[in-house]
Amino acid sequence: MKLYVSPRAPNPKRVRMFMAEKNMTDITLVPVDLNAHQHSEPSYVAKSPLSRVPVLELDDGTCISESRAICTYLESLVPDNNLMGVDGLERAQIEMADRLVEWYVLLPTMQWIRHVHPGLAPLEKPQFPAFGESQAEKRGPGLDWLESTLGKQAFVAGKRFTIADITAFCTIEFSRLMKFKPAEAGYPHIQAWRDRVAQRASASAGDN
Repeated sequence: MKLYVSPRAPNPKRVRMFMAEKNMTDITLVPVDLNAHQHSEPSYVAKSPLSRVPVLELDDGTCISESRAICTYLESLVPDNNLMGVDGLERAQIEMADRLVEWYVLLPTMQWIRHVHPGLAPLEKPQFPAFGESQAEKRGPGLDWLESTLGKQAFVAGKRFTIADITAFCTIEFSRLMKFKPAEAGYPHIQAWRDRVAQRASASAGDN
């Protein structure tokens, strides 16, 4: 199998961190240079019609895009060290938490950075800085929910580390491009959780 990735991008990092937690080392990583627009080349668009990373290409040529879909497939291959739930209720609770992070923290974070950070100008033409700053503000309710949640429990979806923690961690780390530090922004529980997760061996996956 091949996984098409881009260094430091949050969604490829999510999958690579998931793989690291599963100790999956037999998937070939294929770098895609987003600034060089390799994701827009016809050969890549054939694998990912919307020109997004990551994409998992199976040995028979089947391609799976979208980070969570890729992780669902990987979980089926390596069910040990379960990260997505062991029964219907836990799967629903973990997916709920993961989707809340995706929609209300990760998405506005990505829009904020893509439209404000000068290094991402080649990817976002044109950038709309005012829109980006509005997205930074829209992170507020999601971050408030995450802070409250982590003030009550050890991990995003409950008592154990799951895919929801991976999504949240990759989001907070991506925010560092804008010098965001949870403690300085008034989120001490997020900061304490982030620092704990950063100690995991998987935390550096996807950083290069």
